[in-house]
Amino acid sequence: LLFNHRRASSSSVTSSSSEPEDWAAPSGDAVDWRSFRAQLVLKEQYAKSVNPALRASWAPAAKIADKWAHPLVEPEKGCLLIATGKLDGSHIFERTVILLLSAGVLGPVGVILNRPSLMSIKEAQSLFAEEADIAGTFSGRPLFFGGPLEECFFLLGPREGASAADDVVGRTGLFEEVMPGVHYGTRESVGCAAELVKRGVAGVRDFRFFDGFCGWEREQLRDEVRAGLWRVAACSPAVLGLTGIGGGLWEEVQQLVGKRRVW
Repeated sequence: LLFNHRRASSSSVTSSSSEPEDWAAPSGDAVDWRSFRAQLVLKEQYAKSVNPALRASWAPAAKIADKWAHPLVEPEKGCLLIATGKLDGSHIFERTVILLLSAGVLGPVGVILNRPSLMSIKEAQSLFAEEADIAGTFSGRPLFFGGPLEECFFLLGPREGASAADDVVGRTGLFEEVMPGVHYGTRESVGCAAELVKRGVAGVRDFRFFDGFCGWEREQLRDEVRAGLWRVAACSPAVLGLTGIGGGLWEEVQQLVGKRRVW
């Protein structure tokens, strides 16, 4: 496995309707290009699957379901890395789903979404900045194992019913955006997270905390994808299930993307 183990101390996009509708590029300041790309993938899938004689007279609706996922050729910020059978037997990575937080020049960084630990935030308070009143604000939230490298991260998901245009958290500039409506922070910004909860800008259940993260050298992740260790997929924020405990996520994502064998 090319992954850096160290620690200090046939695809598918689900349409929500079958009504005919024009396929037009979105416009406006709050456009989510990822959703638009998913619509194009759905259109392409439709074009390949129906009788050619019917294509000119009918097309699936441009509005896609809240939960969607489709394959990608290359990793990108906000994508999912889905462990394949080649990682079966790996204590850390077997059947994991990793959200890639960034894919910059310093190398990709991500967190494992479906590895809840046995500790709560209150029990792991020492992992975060001492000045943050995290135990009082987030004491009931579970702590997740994010990966073998040492650092603490948290994800902040969209509030229920909120759209990209209602992304109040994003406009504060306090955290880094992963995808529209989903942001991340580190131990240094936990105090800001607690303050947002106290002010009613975000809810306690909107956060998920991680002990550890996953990291690669610049070309390392691409080599692992080419070697068949990971499937790469784009997805909607609803797929992440940040308010739950991550159970069944690997199976759900596999079903959304399609059970194409890569080994």
